[in-house]
Amino acid sequence: MGMTASIKQEVRFLGGLIRLLRRIKPIQLDSDVLVCDDIEEAVDKWPDNICVEDETRKLTYREFEALANRYANWAKGRNLKRGDTIALVMHNRVEYVAAWFGFSKIGVATALINNNLTGAALGHCLNISGAFNVVSDEDCWQAVEETRTRIERDINLWVLGLGEENETNSRRDFDSAVRSASSVRPDRSVRKGLTNRDTALYIFTSGTTGLPKAARIPHSRARTYMRAFAGGTGATSKDTLFNVLPLYHSTGGLVGVGSVLLNGGRMVTRRRFSASTFWPDVKASGATMFVYIGELCRYLVNSPANPDEASHKLRLAFGNGLRPDVWEEFQNRFKVPVILEFYGSTEGNVSLFNFGGKPGAIGRVPGYLKSQLNIRIIELDPETGEPVRGPNGLCKLVKTGETGEAIGVIGNTIRQDFTGYADKAATQKKILTDVFKKGDRWFRTGDLMRQDKEGYIYFMDRLGDTFRWKGENVSTAEVEQHLSEAPGVQEVIAYGVHIPGQEGRAGMVGLVLDNGFDAKSFAEVAERELPPYARPCFIRLLKSAETTGTFKYRKVDLVADGFDPEKVDGPLYVRGGPDGYQLLTEDVRQSILNGTLRL
Repeated sequence: MGMTASIKQEVRFLGGLIRLLRRIKPIQLDSDVLVCDDIEEAVDKWPDNICVEDETRKLTYREFEALANRYANWAKGRNLKRGDTIALVMHNRVEYVAAWFGFSKIGVATALINNNLTGAALGHCLNISGAFNVVSDEDCWQAVEETRTRIERDINLWVLGLGEENETNSRRDFDSAVRSASSVRPDRSVRKGLTNRDTALYIFTSGTTGLPKAARIPHSRARTYMRAFAGGTGATSKDTLFNVLPLYHSTGGLVGVGSVLLNGGRMVTRRRFSASTFWPDVKASGATMFVYIGELCRYLVNSPANPDEASHKLRLAFGNGLRPDVWEEFQNRFKVPVILEFYGSTEGNVSLFNFGGKPGAIGRVPGYLKSQLNIRIIELDPETGEPVRGPNGLCKLVKTGETGEAIGVIGNTIRQDFTGYADKAATQKKILTDVFKKGDRWFRTGDLMRQDKEGYIYFMDRLGDTFRWKGENVSTAEVEQHLSEAPGVQEVIAYGVHIPGQEGRAGMVGLVLDNGFDAKSFAEVAERELPPYARPCFIRLLKSAETTGTFKYRKVDLVADGFDPEKVDGPLYVRGGPDGYQLLTEDVRQSILNGTLRL
């Protein structure tokens, strides 16, 4: 990179960082200025601007707040108060943010629950939320109703658009219930005594490896998410955000919402993501920004060409998880001028921002800012996954270019605060002590990262997604990245499976294909791109890949199925044969199980 380009990149990085820090600077943990105060400030400044829009209606900031006020006054009329929780189970719609905004005005927390959940998983989330009242919509209420027997307490179910004919003693039409509630803003005295340390929301982890955990989001964290991106994106009242990410998750529901709603801009949301309508919607809405999850971008890259895909007004796409193998194709094909990749977790205290737009990097920590930014990368034992400690009992930093786990110091500031989960035991598992000095406490991200000489940081893998095989660590992210380029492959899910009598876990991939499976060409790519220990031993062909609501692969069921034909619906292949991979017959499987065939 030439000097001029380096200077421009540095200016862009510092400009974005300064905008972000300026917006989050006013947040103080013991302040009584809450997330609802931030949104009310925007309402007062831009009352007549369009605030939020879905498939059927649009609301100005004034109308949006009037709706939120009705929800607040309804809850107050039911004697709900500080410390109580209401669960929200509905699809993206204009009422979604208005609901939790309204409840926060009287100090009531809202549990944002994944609208795709049913049965045991939904019951689990409702149980740990502690909510006695559930607000839902016409598409989701039946799943809640069917889960009543799994809920540990009696709940009142309030349904938008239910209609009087479907009401029972414990299931009521929410529109009718709030119709008589006042649209006047509740006085701030109602939330007297609340500070930024109090809970605003519960946001649940994706459940990729088991049942979701409820991350407690205090007002400080909700405000930080929203204000950081209100500044970092450089958004103004002229911007329109296209947001099809689920509003029950932090990226769509706080990062995306905050970028425009605190700046007087317009948010266009849709019930769910659709690759076929994405670009026509972006064009028709006049969107200037959209918020992404990396897999959403990959879906778009793998979709057929659309006449509207480059004829839009986008100036910025921002989000997290955009894989290096997708980044440049996505940006070039769809003519997106700037991509702002960031790193952060719902519950964590480590955040990174790639304001320079370097493909593949999740953020940057230049040497001159290292002491100011809350991240370190420590060395791990490859066998146990635990931190390596020196003779003094303290942890070791990795060298530049080496991979380790990212951690963030826990302290009493906005950027160092770690509030954890509703489950205290789960919270304790994420805390590492005696790291660089006796008594210090650090948040474990569980994410493996490396940093280059320019300070750019790259996500390598989830700690739990790295497995050992043939005495070597295998990164599932690396396997997925390389094998996604094999002919005919649409999606790759890599994981490790146990083979009786063998150490570690053998590599296995689930493949979603365009057409049939070409074993020979796939094997050629695996041999060319991956070291022997990382090449998959088994292949499972999938009709589709199950993902969470935030497009993360749900691997737990695939791992449980292993390479057992009785559990697997579809063809299985094993490494070997003239084409590199062959169908897994029962004879071959038995040879693997009894140890006569070692992979």
